[in-house]
Amino acid sequence: MKIINARLRHQDTLFTLECEHGVFKSITPQTSVISEPCDLDAQQKLVCAPFIEPHIHLDAVLTAGEPRWNKSGTLFEGIECWAERKQQLTQDDVQNRVLKAAELLISHGVQHVRTHIDVTDPELTALKAIVPLKAQLAPYLDLQIVAFPQEGILSYPNGKALMEQALELGADVIGGIPHFEFTREYGVESMRWVIELAQKHNKLVDVHCDEIDDEQSRFLEVLATAALESGLGDRVTASHTVAMHSYNNAYCSKLFRLLKLSGINFVSCPTENIHLQGRFDTFPKRRGITRVKELRDAGINVALAQDSIQDPWYSLGNGKLLRQVDFALHACHMMGYDDFTHALDFITDNSAKVLHISDQYGIDVGKPANFIVLNGADDVEVIREQADVLYSVREGKVIVERQPAVVKTSVELG
Repeated sequence: MKIINARLRHQDTLFTLECEHGVFKSITPQTSVISEPCDLDAQQKLVCAPFIEPHIHLDAVLTAGEPRWNKSGTLFEGIECWAERKQQLTQDDVQNRVLKAAELLISHGVQHVRTHIDVTDPELTALKAIVPLKAQLAPYLDLQIVAFPQEGILSYPNGKALMEQALELGADVIGGIPHFEFTREYGVESMRWVIELAQKHNKLVDVHCDEIDDEQSRFLEVLATAALESGLGDRVTASHTVAMHSYNNAYCSKLFRLLKLSGINFVSCPTENIHLQGRFDTFPKRRGITRVKELRDAGINVALAQDSIQDPWYSLGNGKLLRQVDFALHACHMMGYDDFTHALDFITDNSAKVLHISDQYGIDVGKPANFIVLNGADDVEVIREQADVLYSVREGKVIVERQPAVVKTSVELG
């Protein structure tokens, strides 16, 4: 496959890319726009590594309003609604919904997904349904599965045994939810146990950590310390961490030293947490996003995710990761030009670090020929216009093609 007239991120010239046997064979600068036989003319649009969804709940997609709506808009009523819907799960139900959501994600340039699957289910129905889909989806996206204990590890009957069974069935990552455990002691114990389990099975870790407005919820320090002491470091991810929004600055100053030493990753879900947090406030209302800008500026890896597609926690998800970038830039006061020029990192390179796939990700000779073409010339234009994905290419084969919208107007001004 040969691609001409491609713009690459942070480069001033155009490029020709050649792929062979599913990998990038050469990446050559052009001196000008060229017109010659090729497989894909990028037409001076931005060619970018594929988008990565580092945190989503595919088992719950497309269930908003089933069996009832989350009327309070809180995280905790969402968990209650899901607990009721979970009782109705069948493997066909789960697979049908997951495949619809996967098609939506693929259409918007996503080729790598980390999904959290609820394993607080004695039958592990969703997990058993989704594990076989990894092979079915492999030509289009890579699926990484987190064993996620939605109702707790120590607070749910046989929680530990279910987590271990989930690993035997094919889960890739170990999850946790310490702030939802019955007691702080349970939360601390669960974090230590999760790290020990990851060491035992050589697994990655991704914990729903401090997803609550309580400024006293401080399990992040427990997780980061365990990651540091165990040596797991960047194999560990803390998702949400919205209580950090409410921490006092003196405590955060101390905490950031630990976070940098530990090397752990962070994932923030902007639209979800803006919506769910602050529900117990009158005014002022907290918006509840973790300190994305501050973490980034401290040299700590942060990625962005959408978390939900039409489920009990968030009913408007649409698979567009650029939307998450847009919300984060606004809500986290990242509206400077330098912020814009690096904002795509949140859903590309930074997310690759979270999934631990950086060695096989990116536009570079010898790496898999996976990329997208965006309808914009550079990062800033792509973000400002919320640009469409015109092409998604995987191992040198086009899997998505979209024609730019054509607008006709009879308006005459001037």
